[in-house]
Amino acid sequence: MRIRLNLATKALETHRRFLAAAGLMAAVAGIIFIGLGWHVYSARKVDSELRARVDKTRQEMARLETQRSELERYFNQKDIAELNARAAFINGIIDASSFNWTQMFMDLERVLPSGVHVVSIEPKQVQGRAEVKLTVGATSDDAELKFLRALEESREFTEVQVQSIKSPNQTGNQSGDQKVIQLTTLYSRI
Repeated sequence: MRIRLNLATKALETHRRFLAAAGLMAAVAGIIFIGLGWHVYSARKVDSELRARVDKTRQEMARLETQRSELERYFNQKDIAELNARAAFINGIIDASSFNWTQMFMDLERVLPSGVHVVSIEPKQVQGRAEVKLTVGATSDDAELKFLRALEESREFTEVQVQSIKSPNQTGNQSGDQKVIQLTTLYSRI
């Protein structure tokens, strides 16, 4: 039979708890290190894919810019520029002839209340819509307000801008109008 005796002057200290905790912390640190390493790897992989797409987009932009400059050079040639101006002129004529002026006058007649009449009208074609300069005479303030309200509430006439309102003694009007209103509006049939 063996008896274990400790003859040392200091008792033997066990470091088992310290070593277990240190081993556990090393394992956790290793797992965290592997996780962070994986994260860095995947971020670099995504970043490289993004850089490849950005480079591809830049190359495409450079190609399109070159193509645009070639087209500009082509269209800036004297013969082509003249042809382009002539085509724009013809397109303007086609737009003007295809615009339904009769419908515009019918819509204007529908908007006019009693006591208001058109003194002069100057329609002009502007980008598919008609810019109309109207001069109207109103027999009373009430007729003037009804006309302006009806014009503003109309879907066909937009951007109504009153240029001036004059009394007949300022204009020399002999038609019995109390006011002469000059305004501009845009007409577009919806």
